[in-house]
Amino acid sequence: MTEGKGFSARTLDAKALKSFAHPLRLRIYELLDEHGPATATGLAGLLGQNTGATSYHLRELARHGMIEIAPELGRGKEKYWRITPGGFSFGPARDHPEEADALEFLLDDMVRQRGAELTRWRDGATRAPEEWMRASVFARRSLRLTPEETADLRDRVLEVLDRFRRLSDGRDTPDDGGHVVVHFDVLPLGATGDSPAQDRP
Repeated sequence: MTEGKGFSARTLDAKALKSFAHPLRLRIYELLDEHGPATATGLAGLLGQNTGATSYHLRELARHGMIEIAPELGRGKEKYWRITPGGFSFGPARDHPEEADALEFLLDDMVRQRGAELTRWRDGATRAPEEWMRASVFARRSLRLTPEETADLRDRVLEVLDRFRRLSDGRDTPDDGGHVVVHFDVLPLGATGDSPAQDRP
């Protein structure tokens, strides 16, 4: 899951990884990602939390570069927070048990979020405008590649995603474009030594 050199997304270090692996921080990040910039007060209302709690978790996310203040939106002491452009990635954590636990937590949440997003689109796609229906796709490919070819595939796809990410970063309002989620994983399942048959009853 670590992105190749030259991509703008940064890889989370151990401290950021452990800080991010928190249910409320993940939910805050998810809300900012889907709905755009928001204040601690606005997020508190959506989450059923008090403003002090959301302010604390926002500062923690900002301390590790996950989010940032949108100075052009705030008035007086009011602060709007947004996702830091470029995004992030995280790779395998094998050196420290706490870091490995944090990675497991984040991976579990990623599986949950992706499942929820797929279900949401499946259930609501028929109500989407026709142009969005035509633009969407469910896709899966099973390939036989070497590690070098796999890394090349990963980097080529991430290069395309990074180009469109730069377009997205310049758009702060829903009127500028719809919220589009792209799920992309490269999973060398054969390298684990496990067989799919082992999972069958």
